[in-house]
Amino acid sequence: MERMKFLSDDEIKGIHQATLRILNEVGYVWTHKESLEILTGAGCKVKGNRVYFPPELVEESIKKAGKKVSIKGRGGEVKNLGDGNLYFHNLGGARDVYDAKTNTRRIAQMQDVRHATRLLDALENCHTITPFFTPQDAPGELMSLAMYRHALPFTVKPLQGPGVQYGAEMKYALKMAEVIGDPKEVLTIALSPVSPLTIPDHEAEAMIEIAKSGVAFGALPCPTAGATSPMTISGSIAQQNAETLAMVVLTQLVNPGLPIIYCGRLAMMEPRTGISVWGGVELALASAGTVQLGHYYGFPVNVYGFSTNSHTLDIQNGFERGLNAAIPALAGADELSGIGEMEAGVMGSYAQMVLDNELALSVLRLRGGFPADEEALAVDVIGKIMEGSRNFLGQKHTMKYLKAGEVQLTKMTERNSWENWERGGMKNLADRAIAEAERILREHEVPPLEPQQEK
Repeated sequence: MERMKFLSDDEIKGIHQATLRILNEVGYVWTHKESLEILTGAGCKVKGNRVYFPPELVEESIKKAGKKVSIKGRGGEVKNLGDGNLYFHNLGGARDVYDAKTNTRRIAQMQDVRHATRLLDALENCHTITPFFTPQDAPGELMSLAMYRHALPFTVKPLQGPGVQYGAEMKYALKMAEVIGDPKEVLTIALSPVSPLTIPDHEAEAMIEIAKSGVAFGALPCPTAGATSPMTISGSIAQQNAETLAMVVLTQLVNPGLPIIYCGRLAMMEPRTGISVWGGVELALASAGTVQLGHYYGFPVNVYGFSTNSHTLDIQNGFERGLNAAIPALAGADELSGIGEMEAGVMGSYAQMVLDNELALSVLRLRGGFPADEEALAVDVIGKIMEGSRNFLGQKHTMKYLKAGEVQLTKMTERNSWENWERGGMKNLADRAIAEAERILREHEVPPLEPQQEK
């Protein structure tokens, strides 16, 4: 299926040129001594607390950067971002757990990291896993490492690392990844700069450690349009791009060819409250633009997918995450995040994870399109039917395309008559999702780590 374009080729080039101007004329707040020495040695200029990037250095770094990203699970499964497929992963870093059965929320604990990972391991359309919750019973300085450590034993799928901020975190994340394999094969790492255009010293140090490790790097800016980036989507994409490419420059100077996952987490500000809006269709448009820009450079692209500001499993939740997943998927995204996300990333839900697993199937069906070749157009079949029973159900052509998935067979959604639905107890989608999440957590077992790995 051909990718949808939300920006023209000239508009994409215009955003790229604006990005080069931002980096060369506006500059980036950057004070970390070691990284500044690397940057200035490559031609960057420093004035006050800002570093200025020459356009030719930025474009050279884009060319050098690795464009193929693979990640392997301890069960042997490999996902290759950028291979033409669409992959899904869950939200990472939610603070709260939404209990759909009681319509209440609570603070996440370490046990939720373990439960969420095991549940996601069982969901076929969650292709890679990120540690889901930020457990409040872990010490703050160890939280990222605790999230990764308590996810490792509960999935055999590819497990992406948590967001890091410090060089020491990166070193210990590597040590834990070594338990299941070569870190360059079993780990990816993300790091978020401070918007607008600021890299704290400890994050610059962490980037150097990431680059030295050779582990695929997801530069993960998270600006909010109207608050920490321009109100316009295009202006915010340009700033987001500058925040990304500055990190690409440093990592490529340290380790040319380091694989890059081009990420974007641009949200909008709700002008009446100042809250970050993850549910509006503007987020989907921003994600689609980010996909086009990342592909312009040749990178695999990871953007928001299932996102909402809703607090419950309601209609708002459904239509917001449906739009926000479908639009960047049609633009050609390589990976969509957000399985299980609620309340603009503050909260997550086990039932929501189950629902998103089914929604992912629909998004994959949408992006797959439909055939329109001679066989699919079925002129001969129509002619045969018109001369006979006028019933298509018994035709081999019908069975072939049913088996090929022309009609998606869902697991959770209601498609019965009222009478059958009534006989089944009149359960709604949320009820079925709650029951399915409980069943999986009751029954699904993940092969544990070997004793030596656990030690």
